[in-house]
Amino acid sequence: MNGMAQAREEQAVVVVPPEAGKRLIGRAVARLPQVQKAKESGLIVVGWGTTNAYVLEELLGRTVAKERYVAGYIAEELRVLPANLREPMVVLDHGEPKNLSWSEIIPRLSSGDVVIKGGNALDPEGVVGVYVAGEDGGTVGKFLGPVLAKGVEVVIPISRAKSVHFSVLEMAKRLGHGKLAFGPKIGVIPLLGTVITETEAVSVLYGVRAEHIGGGGVGRGAGAVVLLLSGAKDVVEHAFAEIKALAHSEPALSIPKP
Repeated sequence: MNGMAQAREEQAVVVVPPEAGKRLIGRAVARLPQVQKAKESGLIVVGWGTTNAYVLEELLGRTVAKERYVAGYIAEELRVLPANLREPMVVLDHGEPKNLSWSEIIPRLSSGDVVIKGGNALDPEGVVGVYVAGEDGGTVGKFLGPVLAKGVEVVIPISRAKSVHFSVLEMAKRLGHGKLAFGPKIGVIPLLGTVITETEAVSVLYGVRAEHIGGGGVGRGAGAVVLLLSGAKDVVEHAFAEIKALAHSEPALSIPKP
């Protein structure tokens, strides 16, 4: 130990309700170096999704209609918000918000730009799966090929609450419109990129290690994740206090029923 006393690692358990988790993820994604660089000198495409709406707020520094910045979502069933109720998708062009279609975006994308896209499932290997209701491949089908071909970075904000004990690659083989007899007809597209969950967000924002140790609950705790924070005493105390305050202060989010 070279004569130096080693600092003792401290631990704390904290509950992160869904909206607080989305806020943490949003703040962390906005602070990523590659996102900051693209904001200054390139394009950031913020795809629809409730967690992405928090990212957008952090990038813009103002509130947006988060409950309408969504396409497909999960309620008591799988749903799609009608196009006439949605907020337009936002693209930051050198930091300036614009409403562009994918047909306008794709020709302009190049290495150094960032596409922010959420998902529906996070498997043990860190692969994200995106449900696809449209037989044309939906939003992912529009951009994934060109993005991979051009070397554009994909950042994937997703909650640990969407963790599954099932390979997304296997899921993609098992699902599909023609393979499902009942319920919603969906396929799954695997999505690779920089995954930011509550655990990565806490590390980015506070410099502590966070591990997912549980979840679920009732009331405001429905869909929550439970994290174990580890690190130096002062940073753990700071992270714990801020996350706990956020858990009580971030308003509940609801989607308008079609």
